Amino acid sequence: MPSPHGFQYEAHPDGTVRITHHGRPATTLRGPRADEFLTEVESSDPQLAMARWTGNYKHGNERTARNHPRNRR
Repeated sequence: MPSPHGFQYEAHPDGTVRITHHGRPATTLRGPRADEFLTEVESSDPQLAMARWTGNYKHGNERTARNHPRNRR
């Protein structure tokens, strides 16, 4: 699976963090969630962290993978 890319974030003085993906708003975090995000993004891969926080880590092939013979039960 390719690594996520195209994410950016802006931390505002009021404590709000806005995450964008290719220039489009993906999510806005406020309060303790924003603080937790900033801590995580500084200590790990920022692109992966932003993909997880926005929920943009599934890419539409889940149904195909679930129906693959090796994944059937």
